[in-house]
Amino acid sequence: MKTLDREVLKKVIPLQDRLESGHRSCRGCVAVPLAARHVLRAIEGPVVVACATGCMEVTTSIYPETSWNVPWIHNTFENVAATLSGVEASYNVLKKKGKISKETTFVAFGGDGGTYDIGLQSLSGMLERGHNILYVCYDNEGYMNTGNQRSSATPQGAITTTTPAGKKVPGKKRRRKDLTEVVAGHDIEYVAQSNIAYQQDVYNKVKKALTYKGPKFINIYAPCILGWKVQSDMGLEVARLATESHFWPLYEVEQGQYKMTYKPEKQASFDEYLKLQGRFKHLAKPENKKLVQEMKDNIDQKYQYLFKKCDCLGAE
Repeated sequence: MKTLDREVLKKVIPLQDRLESGHRSCRGCVAVPLAARHVLRAIEGPVVVACATGCMEVTTSIYPETSWNVPWIHNTFENVAATLSGVEASYNVLKKKGKISKETTFVAFGGDGGTYDIGLQSLSGMLERGHNILYVCYDNEGYMNTGNQRSSATPQGAITTTTPAGKKVPGKKRRRKDLTEVVAGHDIEYVAQSNIAYQQDVYNKVKKALTYKGPKFINIYAPCILGWKVQSDMGLEVARLATESHFWPLYEVEQGQYKMTYKPEKQASFDEYLKLQGRFKHLAKPENKKLVQEMKDNIDQKYQYLFKKCDCLGAE
């Protein structure tokens, strides 16, 4: 599965932008503009968006300007799912009273800080209560809005401002949380893991998610150029290698059934994925060879476990 060029996208994805240009994302950022645009392009009809505090909110809504062409709500880090739950509940009451007739889609965006960590309780409540909301996490593996502190999505071995690498500590010690599986444990209709480098996959999963009533969740891998110390033109390549190396597999859990939506023909080099990111440069030192092998073994183990759970014959 390759990233589609613009001519192909014109045929398969409506190019109506609900997030306009002129936002203040970092040069080369693929998380905020691509995640928001490709998710919203897959939605027909009225939509209400809520954003947790984070890169997406800060770069698109500095007062008195906004890049949003839809009704939009800003929330603190921890409560975007709770706030949009209230909006969705109010909408249902007004619709029942005949004061609203249009079908409206509700979408919550949160980074990994506001989703994996601070907002997990709020998200879990939204899922358990059954609100008809699509929650999208743009996962850039750290608290990038506040200076690149580690989150529970930060991978093992990565340098952040709160997990520096030195003689005794080689970056973050702990492995990352598997939030997609945590959400799948809530037994909702649709959960998926996607990647901003695979635009058709994002589009397809949003479309499928919206065929279900109730809560839906999509976790989108979205590199941070600044925090990951990646060249500004290499964000999509890093994202692609994450999936091709099996670090970030693309799959969905539809009504409890696992399906891998893309299986690389050949596993790409995880070493190459690491080399493109300055946050892992210390792992090239001989004393960290054991840690790198541990990371590789963990990736292979988790991938094989996932592969066994999936309907692999249906993989593209």
